[in-house]
Amino acid sequence: MRRRAALLIVCLALAGCTRSNMDSQPKYNEYKPAGLFRDGKVQQTPPEGAMSRDDLALSEEATQRPAITRQLLAHGREKYDVFCSPCHDRVGTGHGIVVQRGMPEPPSFHDARLVAADDQHFYDVITNGFGVMYRYASRIRPRDRWAIVAYVRALQLSQHAALADLSADDRKRLTQGPQP
Repeated sequence: MRRRAALLIVCLALAGCTRSNMDSQPKYNEYKPAGLFRDGKVQQTPPEGAMSRDDLALSEEATQRPAITRQLLAHGREKYDVFCSPCHDRVGTGHGIVVQRGMPEPPSFHDARLVAADDQHFYDVITNGFGVMYRYASRIRPRDRWAIVAYVRALQLSQHAALADLSADDRKRLTQGPQP
């Protein structure tokens, strides 16, 4: 009886040792036609806006810091609002909506340590991530990263600006309030 049970177990084990479907999956050759896509090609054109990780133009763009203009700051604000404000909030204090829902709080951009940090630090953190923040290298183009850095600097200045820093006309407008 024991022999039969052992023989049955061995037979069942051997029956399970057949080749898996994973070993014999169909493979497409890049240069031969296939019915996988509508155009019959295996190699597809990348979608518009896709970035290659080793694109030389992107590498050059990363080293070319753009001049700070109104357009660059407006673009930086737009990108900041999309990618950064969910965690860092709209003014950079680190109390974004994601944090309010339980994620760890990022440091405020207005901390003395980050005010003193150079622009390259912010660029590197956007590119490579830091702590629980993941890397945005594949999501944000280098020129857009520089625009975000410029906008973060503008946020830092705006939160620490003194009334005496404004021109006389700007101070007058500020104290009078909005005009109808």
